[in-house]
Amino acid sequence: MRAPDCETSTERGRLHTLANMTLAGAEPRSVADLLLARADDDRTGLVFEGRNWTWATIVDEARRRAALLTAARIDGPFHIGVLLDNVPEYLFIMAAAGLAGATVVGINPTRRGLHLAQDIRHTDCQLVITDGEHRPLLDGLDVGTDRILEIDTANYEQGLPPPTDWKPAAAPTPEHLYLLLFTSGSAGAPKAVRMTQGRATRSSDSLLCSRDDIPYCAMPLFHGNAINACVLPALRMGATIVLRRRFSASAFIDDVRTNGCTYFSAIGRVLSYILATPVRPDDDNNQLKLVLGPESSSADMKTFERRFGCPVIAGYGSSENAVILLPAPETANGALGVAPAGDDIAVVNPDTAVVCPAARFDASGRLLNADKAIGELVGRNALNRFEGYYNNPEAEHERCRNGWYWSGDLAYRDDAGVFWFAGRTADWIRVDGENFAAAPIERILERFAGARSVAVYGVPDERNFQDQVMVSIELADHSTFDPTTFSDFVRAQPDLGSKWAPRYVRIVRMLPVTGTNKIDKKPLRADAWNTSDPIWWQPDRRHAEYLRLGASDAANLNDAVAANRRGVASPPGSG
Repeated sequence: MRAPDCETSTERGRLHTLANMTLAGAEPRSVADLLLARADDDRTGLVFEGRNWTWATIVDEARRRAALLTAARIDGPFHIGVLLDNVPEYLFIMAAAGLAGATVVGINPTRRGLHLAQDIRHTDCQLVITDGEHRPLLDGLDVGTDRILEIDTANYEQGLPPPTDWKPAAAPTPEHLYLLLFTSGSAGAPKAVRMTQGRATRSSDSLLCSRDDIPYCAMPLFHGNAINACVLPALRMGATIVLRRRFSASAFIDDVRTNGCTYFSAIGRVLSYILATPVRPDDDNNQLKLVLGPESSSADMKTFERRFGCPVIAGYGSSENAVILLPAPETANGALGVAPAGDDIAVVNPDTAVVCPAARFDASGRLLNADKAIGELVGRNALNRFEGYYNNPEAEHERCRNGWYWSGDLAYRDDAGVFWFAGRTADWIRVDGENFAAAPIERILERFAGARSVAVYGVPDERNFQDQVMVSIELADHSTFDPTTFSDFVRAQPDLGSKWAPRYVRIVRMLPVTGTNKIDKKPLRADAWNTSDPIWWQPDRRHAEYLRLGASDAANLNDAVAANRRGVASPPGSG
């Protein structure tokens, strides 16, 4: 793995205070406190599809819905499921829950059938709020409740009491459970992360947002990225949220310009989608000061900066909020960042719980000790920030071993204390006795001309119980895959380990993603070579040429894997 070049600039330099930002301090006690502080604020707080609401109006709308929720409450957890796109009603319900001491469960509308029903039942929703577009998703499902409200009906609007009807019985405390946010599911089944009102108020204290900022909120409100990066900081500062119903790459720059947005929080492949839109000569004519791009590729971050004239920072955080890494001006574009002052964050061997040695590089930048330097990212004094998963003690135990918080993400750390992402724990690949992770390989293969995005993962080695490397490549528009060019490219990469070179290359129209636009490797691993997508492979690893894999080749591979009893009941992709 080549150590990426460090980039410094005036714009990036002004962000240096992020590395020392305080994660906790003198704060309001609850979301209710944050809201009531805006009760007389006549500044615009929300912009949506040509309509505006002041913060004072938002608080009134929250009081109306707090009265509604309180009147509708029944015995059991006061959990309100919200199955909506990014619409004002979603924010009003969130605000109402803050006042009433209810818990909003963000329901992912990209989930379907039994998975959707399980999410709602698992979180004990006593009421589900949705609309006419999403209501059919619940038809025929046992979601644990028959109480479903549709916001786009006359009955709903007429049933909302006036704000003066809201008579709080007692103020919510910091310990009140405020949100249940499902993880993205990119590394397993989604888990419902607990966020109390206290944690929400702490998350609202961000140096990225001032009262004069205008955050562009296009990421889904059922996910922590939009909540922590846009909604809560804007609420605390009284900034103006520009809400987008659904993210649209083609509408991005027009939305930003029209509304004067100053920062934008992206996640997963969002920058890639924006960069795939036609280039305009005035793309850099905008008011953006900053873009947050966690999990974006370093290539996309650099290209976005050049095209739109705006710095992109990555950093690291998760829905669980336990391990946080902050970007700093001296770190290379693409690095996760550095640990905040006082946080004990380490890269640890998950088998021995021993801290991994620092990464070492040769003169060409190749990572020399990947097998020793890569481990799991662990917060050794972070358990107090992890509030747990709802009704999932097994997953909590997995995260909280040895009194530490285990993130489930792989990383390595250089001598300067900068952390680099190496994939999920499911991204370990073992080839001929050597263990390595997927993300360093992906960063190399992203250099291939014509590749819009890549995903690297392990597939069965038909000769033994180990793996072979497979890459799925999503090509840029009008690009074609030439196996000879790719073979030459692979041989020319000085930092690509001999066992890192992919044996299989799958060309996909679009890489699968989760509901939060993170690449989902689970279906790719399940398919292996059993797909109608074109695949090239190296039948004999002694030669670098890639040949087209045919149906008979796939059948032979399946037979060989089954004969080796790889530990599955059927060949990969057959279930």
